[in-house]
Formats: sequence, C-alpha cells, structure tokens
Amino acid sequence: MVSLDTLSHKFGSPEIIAQLEFVLNCLAYKSISTSGELHLVTAMGQTLTEPITTKETSHISNDAIHVGCSSMQGWRISMEDAHCVILSLEEDKDASYFAVFDGHGGYRVAQYAGSNLHKKVVSDSAYAQGNIEDAMKKGFLQIDEDMLNDSEMKDEFSGSTANVIIIKNKKIYCGNVGDSRAVASFNGSVQQLSYDHKPSNENECKRIIAAGGWVEFNRVNGNLALSRALGDFVFKRNDTKTAEEQMVTAYPDTTVTDITPDHEFILQACDGIWDVLTNQEVIDFVRARIAQRMQPEIICEELMMRCLSPDCQMGGLGCDNMTVILICFVNNKSYDCLAERCAQPCITPPTQTSEDMDSSSNSLPQDDK
Repeated sequence: MVSLDTLSHKFGSPEIIAQLEFVLNCLAYKSISTSGELHLVTAMGQTLTEPITTKETSHISNDAIHVGCSSMQGWRISMEDAHCVILSLEEDKDASYFAVFDGHGGYRVAQYAGSNLHKKVVSDSAYAQGNIEDAMKKGFLQIDEDMLNDSEMKDEFSGSTANVIIIKNKKIYCGNVGDSRAVASFNGSVQQLSYDHKPSNENECKRIIAAGGWVEFNRVNGNLALSRALGDFVFKRNDTKTAEEQMVTAYPDTTVTDITPDHEFILQACDGIWDVLTNQEVIDFVRARIAQRMQPEIICEELMMRCLSPDCQMGGLGCDNMTVILICFVNNKSYDCLAERCAQPCITPPTQTSEDMDSSSNSLPQDDK
C-alpha cells in the first residue's frame, strides 16, 4: 500500500504528484481508502483474451423520430462508456436529448454525466430564454463544478468525452467535448455536427501551453489524447486560469443545424467507431441498412460488430468500448418512407468550406475569458 501523503513528502511538487496519480490510474486498478492509502492491483494488459459482445440495446420512437441505441464492452477489460436517450425531456416535453459519454481511466465521470448533464442544461436560465447553445456551454462547465463539490467525485481520476444532441423546434443543437462524434446524413452525404478535440489542433495546443502544459506524442503532457473532457481534474489545477482556459477544459464547441426534408438521420458514436470507419463510410453503412428496412437498434448493433477487431493486433483499432445512437427522421411518415429515400443514390450537398470542416474554427470565445 502507498500513502498519498508519502508520495507528496517524497516528490514534493503537486504537479508531479498529479502526473504520477494519472499514470498510476492508467496502468492499474485502484481504490482509495478513507485513510488516504492507494491500493494498486496491476492489470495484466488492457484487453481481454476474447471480446465481450453482449449488447445493451433499446429502441424508442414518436411521430417525428425513430431512435435505436446500443453499447458493447468489446475487448476492453471494463465498460467505461455511458449514454442517455430521452425522447421527451421532463422539463421540456418538446425537446429530445441524446448523449454519448466515452470514459477513460474509469467509468465514474461518464456515468455521473450520463445521469446528470441534461438536468444542468435544461435548468440553466439561458435554456428558458431559448438560448440552448449558451445553456449547453454553462451546463458542461457546471457538471464539472458539481463533481468537484461532490464528496464522492472530487478526488476522481477518470474523465469522459461528451457528445450531446438536443432536438427542438426543427433544429439540431450539438455540444461536444472530446472525440466522440455526431454526423447527419443529408441526402446520403455527410453533414458533420461536431468536431474532435485533439491536443495537436492549433488553438487547443495554444491553450494547453498557455495553461502551463505541453503536447507530446499528440497528448496533453504526454498522457491524455484529448484536449477537452469532463473530469480529468489533474489537468485543471491552474489557479490563475478560468475553467475555459485550463489545459483540459469542459467548455464545449456547439453547432446549430436547421432540420430540413433532406435530413435522413443523425448518428452519434464514441471513437471506437470513428477510429475504424470514416464519416462517409458510416453514413453509407447505415443508409444501406435503412434501405433494407432494418430497425435502427439492429443497425447500431451491426455497426459495432463491423468495427470490432477480430483480434487486438491492429494497434488498438476496433478494440475499444463502443456506443452508438441512431436518430432517424420519419417526419410523421412511416419508416418505410425513409427506407425508400435511403435506397436512392447519394446527392451531394452544398459545398462546405475548409473553415466549416476545421475543428479549431469553433474556438473558445475571447469574450468569456
């Protein structure tokens, strides 16, 4: 057993202790007793000898949308993903909420956010005023603050991505931190709703360095492969910086998209999908199965199995936890009508500019600093 007080006395610097805690978290299972002792049980590798392909699958629908979702542990030694699907929010019956949380270093932050983030967004005063984007931004930051003020969460080492979709008044609101992703099918072509946050992105790198960190091997301080996330509090300890300015921030990028008759579906997924297939490959995969009248939840299951590696010799590709949410726009018509549309050839949408596709273009607002 190793005492955290002993580590602090031996190494001195809180920054060194924070980095050591993070590395230990990545390399071993652990628990912290009430006496402050850190118990380590070394994990014999990060993958199982055989993947766990049991799936948590569900389906919900109304006159406007049919939704399927599924998650699978796969090759990983534990399941760290979480997701949330609410067809009609209790606080706003006219709004639907969907979210994917890809945890790392543990499952607790992902699960906490999965249970609570929507409550923070809809309870913010900006939401009542119709400013859903602002409510998302405040809600993401508030969930971080709440965890820090929670006696059971404040010392948590884990972190999580968060990709959130709210559908209301014929608009798609998307808020994102990390590298889970949401795309829409626009007559069979990709319309990207969120953009990955990687430390190598120019604006992300500038913020990391300004907060006292560095980028090595495309990772924050050589450790974390994401530049924005919920949790990961060891990277949020610069007392001279705001929450938005920390090395790793929970401040989300947001997009707003008008829903048109040309929109067929939205797909949200963790990076276990996007590491294996491109955006267009995912759109094509889903469209082909909708055209066959396959139900959304079965499509989610098939997509995960398509991305699952037959072994773990491919540098980790296809070996991650996987979670998929498929939101199909039926628009008061039958699912068969959507199937007929998806059977038609892809139509190229209006050209997106390079700025539209640049994940760093939706950067932190200077006014908020």
